[in-house]
Amino acid sequence: MRGYARDRFGAAWTDNVDIEYGHNGCGTRDDILARDMTGVLTRDGCKVLSGTLADPYTGTVIIFTRGPDTSARVQVDHLVALANSWVSGAASWSPQRRTQIANDPLNLMAADGSANQSKGAASADQWLPPNPSFQCTYVKRQVQVKNKYRLTVTAAEKSVMMRFRGYC
Repeated sequence: MRGYARDRFGAAWTDNVDIEYGHNGCGTRDDILARDMTGVLTRDGCKVLSGTLADPYTGTVIIFTRGPDTSARVQVDHLVALANSWVSGAASWSPQRRTQIANDPLNLMAADGSANQSKGAASADQWLPPNPSFQCTYVKRQVQVKNKYRLTVTAAEKSVMMRFRGYC
C-alpha cells in the first residue's frame, strides 16, 4: 500500500485524542478491553490485568490474562483496518484526524487474536467474522465508521454492505 505505515496514525493506543475515552488517563487498548470484557481486574484503574471476553468474531469465550505469552489471545481490532482507511481517504488527512480514527471506540473491538490476525487489513468484501450471528453487526459498524469519517468504499465493499442491509 503506497505510503501507508502504522505510525502515520499516531502513537499506538494514545490517550491524547478528543473522542470518547480520550484524556481519561488510560490508553485506548485498555479502555476497549475494559469496555468489551466482563470480570475485569485492573491495576491503577487503567491497566487491564484480566477479564473474560465473549468473543463476537468466533462466538467463543476467552479468559484473558495479561502477560507476554497470553496477551495476544485477545487483541483490539480496528473494524475498518488502518491500511483500508489509508486507501479509502485517510492518506489525505491531518495526523490528528488519523490518530482519531485509530483510537475511536466506534472503530475498535476486543476480539480473538487469531481471528483478528486472519482478517489483517481486509475490507468487508474480503473478510467477515466466522461467527455468522455477528456478521450483521460487524458490517453495520464498518458502515458507521466509513460514514463518520467519509471514507470511500469500493464497488465490492458496497455490494456486501447492501446485501447485509437487506437482511440485517
